[in-house]
Amino acid sequence: MCGICGEIYWDGQLATESRLKPMLAALEKRGPDDGGTWVQDHVGLGHRRLSIIDLTDGGHQPMRDQALSLVFNGCIYNYQALKIELQELGHEFASHSDTEVILKAYRQWGMDCVSRFEGMFAFAIWDDDNHQLLLARDRMGIKPLYYAPVKGGVRFASNTQALLAEGDVDTSVDPIGLHHQLTLHAVIPAPHTILKGVRKLEPGHWMIVNPDGQIFKKRYWFLEAQRPALNEESTPKTQQAWVDAIHESLKDAVHKRLTAADVPVGVLLSGGLDSSLIVGLLHEAGVENIKTFSIGFEDAPEEKGSEFEFSDKVVERFNTDHKQYLISNDDVLPRLHEAVEAMSEPMVGQDAIAFYLLSEQVAQDVKVVMSGQGADEVFGGYFWYGKMAEAGRQIDLQDMESALNAFRPFYFDRSHEEWLSVINPQYHVHDVTSDYVGHRLTEPGADTFLDQVLRLDVTTLIVDDPVKRVDNMTMAWGLEARVPFLDHKLVELAMSAPDELKLIDGGKFILKEIARGLVPDEIIDRPKVAFPMPALKYVRGEFYEFMKKILTSPQAKARGLFNEQALQKLLDDPEAPENFTAIQGSKLWHAALLEFWLQKNVDKTL
Repeated sequence: MCGICGEIYWDGQLATESRLKPMLAALEKRGPDDGGTWVQDHVGLGHRRLSIIDLTDGGHQPMRDQALSLVFNGCIYNYQALKIELQELGHEFASHSDTEVILKAYRQWGMDCVSRFEGMFAFAIWDDDNHQLLLARDRMGIKPLYYAPVKGGVRFASNTQALLAEGDVDTSVDPIGLHHQLTLHAVIPAPHTILKGVRKLEPGHWMIVNPDGQIFKKRYWFLEAQRPALNEESTPKTQQAWVDAIHESLKDAVHKRLTAADVPVGVLLSGGLDSSLIVGLLHEAGVENIKTFSIGFEDAPEEKGSEFEFSDKVVERFNTDHKQYLISNDDVLPRLHEAVEAMSEPMVGQDAIAFYLLSEQVAQDVKVVMSGQGADEVFGGYFWYGKMAEAGRQIDLQDMESALNAFRPFYFDRSHEEWLSVINPQYHVHDVTSDYVGHRLTEPGADTFLDQVLRLDVTTLIVDDPVKRVDNMTMAWGLEARVPFLDHKLVELAMSAPDELKLIDGGKFILKEIARGLVPDEIIDRPKVAFPMPALKYVRGEFYEFMKKILTSPQAKARGLFNEQALQKLLDDPEAPENFTAIQGSKLWHAALLEFWLQKNVDKTL
């Protein structure tokens, strides 16, 4: 797990270490153990390393192999099997790292190598023989990869901050990104971001940059959500057979993420089903003294601030080596500045600060943790899925308007009409979010509307919500988070399972069945709750004053994103029902976080 960056020019400019160094400084927290650069004429690569596999200098990057140069962020979980296969094909290895496996795999199979990798990755290869820069991102978008067109060239990096280090990137607000930001609770699907001059490579894609400036992208993975043919021998035939098949696939996903490391691996334990099940599966596999970590916050009158009573039951059941941290509200607001500074893009998830503060503590004990992100989206755990499935039961899967009518009311933060009333006219665009979501909901390769919804969520929406949030907040402390529920083979299997197995018993039926008898029943049968962060949901006191100050600041008024009358209504009564979104997010927090991020990371005035 690392931070990568680089640049390529086609107008005669030379790449320089002087441009790479500020980028690397913005990536240092992602890779505190080592760093390096490689520059050749018009191409330069930079790397910050978090040493997890092959802790020797053999894993140093940028890594050279004859005419190939590589920088890589992530982990290839099947690297050992690939290494054996490549050795049988005649390749020789100088290290024990998964980084070198990527280089040899590219030499053997070209860009088709990405289809052989199991894991999370973002990498760049300069191929001197073909004079091409090759960029790739993993299927599930677990690892970030941003790029920015600049005069005469392109730069890329693992975070936005690195791209902004030089000051020659267009930082004006992208109206399309703004529409997505305030409609999909801060999800801006690739290639857009909130800034006009910064783009991101789509998950499951690779990209070629030629020395003449031509850029070519290709999608190498497409998720289907269809029932398999029942006459195939490997197809589960019964409810229990599906549970057993997914149980085996999940065990394999957890095992891969445990063993592909030369350092200890812990678990972020929330007290919910997903992280508790990971601990249970590790115990089932015979792992002893599992290191687990939990965080909690002060209660609000309406909501508890911790789930310790549930995580404690898991700790007791499996006798884990456990640490828990209780954070007072007095500590949250001062540290919020740090968390927002670590965000590659503005993220409104209330648990971002929680993951940031938890990661600070966990990184003192381990370098790698497993986390439960993705389970709700893959296995139908949120309350709105059932509503969408019912609304879309009889629709034509190719009818975009019908699909949107079954999706929008339960998910969009605001209608297009409300967005127009909230945002000032200079940023107005047509309903680009409905266009995007409508096209994605009517793509072929799905049998039901719920299939379409879950596929959209898994391949797009969660990439720029919990997955990106966990990556940013953990890597801010040099901590690698691995997400077994987003193993692409597990996801493919789960997407082929019948709808009813996902929605029984309020959702996540398959995971509940796997957990039964392994995880305490109190964990399995408790209602689904969001990560508790009351202070940012119920906007009061110093948190309210902080948000008001940000949104009424001279910088905010000069930028002019928000209509002042609409903003005043939010400020007058932030807890009014109409000021919460369909999935119960605070609209005031959404607005304040966006402006806060822009002032912190673009204006750099805070």
